[in-house]
Amino acid sequence: MSSKHIEYFRREHARLEAEIDREARQRGPDEVLIARLKKLKLAVKDQIATWSNDIGGSRVA
Repeated sequence: MSSKHIEYFRREHARLEAEIDREARQRGPDEVLIARLKKLKLAVKDQIATWSNDIGGSRVA
Protein backbone atom coordinates (compact mmCIF):
# COMPACT_ATOMS: atom_id res chain seq x y z
CA MET A 1 0.00 0.00 0.00
CA SER A 2 1.17 3.49 -0.71
CA SER A 3 1.21 6.29 1.81
CA LYS A 4 -1.74 7.84 -0.10
CA HIS A 5 -3.83 4.79 0.74
CA ILE A 6 -2.84 4.97 4.39
CA GLU A 7 -3.72 8.67 4.51
CA TYR A 8 -7.13 7.87 3.04
CA PHE A 9 -7.74 5.30 5.76
CA ARG A 10 -6.56 7.73 8.45
CA ARG A 11 -9.15 10.22 7.21
CA GLU A 12 -11.78 7.46 7.21
CA HIS A 13 -10.80 6.57 10.79
CA ALA A 14 -11.25 10.21 11.83
CA ARG A 15 -14.60 10.42 9.99
CA LEU A 16 -15.87 7.32 11.79
CA GLU A 17 -14.74 8.73 15.13
CA ALA A 18 -16.61 11.98 14.44
CA GLU A 19 -19.73 10.06 13.43
CA ILE A 20 -19.57 7.98 16.64
CA ASP A 21 -19.23 11.15 18.72
CA ARG A 22 -22.10 12.83 16.88
CA GLU A 23 -24.40 9.84 17.38
CA ALA A 24 -23.42 9.46 21.04
CA ARG A 25 -24.47 13.08 21.70
CA GLN A 26 -27.96 12.53 20.30
CA ARG A 27 -30.84 12.58 22.75
CA GLY A 28 -31.60 8.93 21.97
CA PRO A 29 -28.40 7.49 20.53
CA ASP A 30 -28.64 4.38 18.37
CA GLU A 31 -26.43 1.97 20.33
CA VAL A 32 -26.45 -0.63 17.55
CA LEU A 33 -25.22 1.96 15.05
CA ILE A 34 -22.52 3.11 17.47
CA ALA A 35 -21.33 -0.48 17.98
CA ARG A 36 -21.21 -1.05 14.22
CA LEU A 37 -19.27 2.18 13.66
CA LYS A 38 -16.80 1.24 16.40
CA LYS A 39 -16.18 -2.13 14.75
CA LEU A 40 -15.57 -0.42 11.41
CA LYS A 41 -13.22 2.07 13.05
CA LEU A 42 -11.25 -0.76 14.67
CA ALA A 43 -11.02 -2.62 11.35
CA VAL A 44 -9.67 0.53 9.66
CA LYS A 45 -7.14 1.01 12.46
CA ASP A 46 -5.97 -2.59 12.11
CA GLN A 47 -5.50 -2.12 8.36
CA ILE A 48 -3.54 1.09 8.91
CA ALA A 49 -1.25 -0.70 11.36
CA THR A 50 -0.69 -3.61 8.98
CA TRP A 51 0.04 -1.43 5.97
CA SER A 52 2.18 1.00 7.95
CA ASN A 53 4.43 -1.85 9.02
CA ASP A 54 4.67 -2.97 5.38
CA ILE A 55 5.92 0.41 4.13
CA GLY A 56 8.26 1.35 6.93
CA GLY A 57 6.54 1.67 10.27
CA SER A 58 4.51 4.87 9.96
CA ARG A 59 2.55 5.91 13.06
CA VAL A 60 -0.92 4.40 13.58
CA ALA A 61 -3.92 6.74 13.87
